[in-house]
Amino acid sequence: QVQLVESGGGLVQAGGSLRLSCAASGRFFSNYAMAWFRQAPGKERQFVAAISWNGGSIYYGDSVKGRFTISRDNAKNTVYLQMNSLKPEDTAVYYCAQHRHIGAVTTVPRDYLYWGQGTQATVSS
Repeated sequence: QVQLVESGGGLVQAGGSLRLSCAASGRFFSNYAMAWFRQAPGKERQFVAAISWNGGSIYYGDSVKGRFTISRDNAKNTVYLQMNSLKPEDTAVYYCAQHRHIGAVTTVPRDYLYWGQGTQATVSS
């Protein structure tokens, strides 16, 4: 069974930064793409960023390009999301997720099998 545990959320002023972490346990972490999604109240879950098993392919949602950076440390079974220049519209619960299939990386939630419990990030104006 895979467990994903996010941390690093909090309250920050607009223009500030947060770094989210997601620690994984279970099946071989380094075989699978990881992604971050977010969900604001009353809105659908939104793709934020994804990284392939070896970090060779990285994708970002349009709203976070140039501000957020996804990375991973396979030795630590951890994926990170560095969020800079935060805006109030970035306020959401952020979830990390692990892809269903070895070697694949995509940007849609249904392709991800395991999910963390989420961490709240709130950006004040």
